Amino acid sequence: MLSIDSVSYRYRAAAHPALSDVSLSVPAGGVYGLLGPNGAGKTTLISLLAGLLPSSTGSIFLNGRPLAEARTANPRAIALVPQDYAFYPMLSVSENLRFFGGALGLGGGELKARVDTAIAFARLEQVVGKRAEQLSGGLRRRLNLAIGLLGRPQLLLLDEPTVGVDPQSRHFLLESIAALPAAGTTVIYTSHYMEEVEAICQRIAIIDQGRVLVEGTLDDILHSPEPVLELHLEQPMPAAIAARYQAIATTPLGYRLQLGSSAELPRLLDDLAAAGCAVRDLSLGQHNLEQVFMRLTQRSLRD
Repeated sequence: MLSIDSVSYRYRAAAHPALSDVSLSVPAGGVYGLLGPNGAGKTTLISLLAGLLPSSTGSIFLNGRPLAEARTANPRAIALVPQDYAFYPMLSVSENLRFFGGALGLGGGELKARVDTAIAFARLEQVVGKRAEQLSGGLRRRLNLAIGLLGRPQLLLLDEPTVGVDPQSRHFLLESIAALPAAGTTVIYTSHYMEEVEAICQRIAIIDQGRVLVEGTLDDILHSPEPVLELHLEQPMPAAIAARYQAIATTPLGYRLQLGSSAELPRLLDDLAAAGCAVRDLSLGQHNLEQVFMRLTQRSLRD
C-alpha cells in the first residue's frame, strides 16, 4: 500500500541528514509500528508522509501512485493525529468536529453523518457539548483520534496517541486503533510504549540516526536462534567473566548475554559461583521488543 524507497532528508544547515536512504514497505490492512529513540528521524518521516515536508531524494508511493499525485487525487487519503492536541480548546467537542469536517470539504448530511460516526467510534456521546479544554486527558486523546478519522483516511499516522492517559483510556484507545484496519484504514503507529507496539502491531521498523536498523514482522524480529540470557546479580560481574561471555550491562547489577547454546549456562553459573558472585534471578528465552531495541540502538526508547 505504502512504499518508501531510498528516501533521504536534510534540514537546512544541519550537519547530518535527518533521514538517510530509508526504504520501507507498509502493507494495507494492518497496524505498522515505527520505533526509534528521540531524534531518530520518526517525526521527519511522518512529516514527509503527511505532506508537511517535501522529500529531497527518493520516492514515496501510495497504492502505486506517487504520494503527491495520490494526495491531489484524494486530499483525505492520509490523516495525521499528532502527539500535541490538534483542536481548539474553547470549542466544544461537536464544534471541533464540525469545524475540522468542514475544513475537509464535508458539508450537509455527509458532515453530520461523519461527525456522528466519529463521536460513536470514540465514545464521546456524553461530552459532545463540553468545551475541549474541560476534557480529561483520555477524552482529549479520543477527540484527537475522532478528528483524524473524519475524512475516512486510507492511511492514518498516529504519533504517540496514548501519551498522558490513564490505563482505562489507554486500553480503549488501543482496542479502537487495532480495529481500524477492519474498517479499511491502515495505521502507522509511533509510541514510546513497547508493550503497545507488541500488542497491536503486525509489522515494525526500528530506525536510529535516520537509518532503518531492522524491518519486518514482529515475530521475525523477536525470533532469535541463540538463547538470550538476562540475569541480575548481588555484586557486579567480574570483568574477566563479563569479557569471556561478552556480557552487556543493562543496569548496575543487570546483564544481558548471548549464549551460543543453552548448554553454556551451567558453566557460566559455575564461573560466577567460583568468583563469589551470587545470582539474584535470571531468565533464558526469546527476545522481547525492548531487548531487540536496546541491542540495535544501545539506547533507551526515550533517550
